[in-house]
Amino acid sequence: MAKLYDVTVVNGKYTKDGVEKNNYQKIGSIIETKNGKQLKLDSVPVIEGGWNGWAYLNTPKAKDGFPKDDGFPKDMDDDIPF
Repeated sequence: MAKLYDVTVVNGKYTKDGVEKNNYQKIGSIIETKNGKQLKLDSVPVIEGGWNGWAYLNTPKAKDGFPKDDGFPKDMDDDIPF
C-alpha cells in the first residue's frame, strides 16, 4: 500500500505577525491498494462552529517537513552526464 495524500481540514485560525492564517488538522490518508484508491479516516473533525465538509488532499511530507522524494529525477533534460 502506498500513501498518496494526507487528508486535512481547517480546524481554526491563528494570527502570526498580524496576519490571520488557517490552522490545519490531519484527519486521514488516501492510499493506493490492489483494489484501487481508498480513503482511511483516522478521526472525524469536531470543530467549534461546525465543519463545512471540505477537506484538502496534500502530498505527504517526510519527518523533516519536506515532501517525500519518490527517488526519480525531476528534470532529465539537463546536460550533466551520469
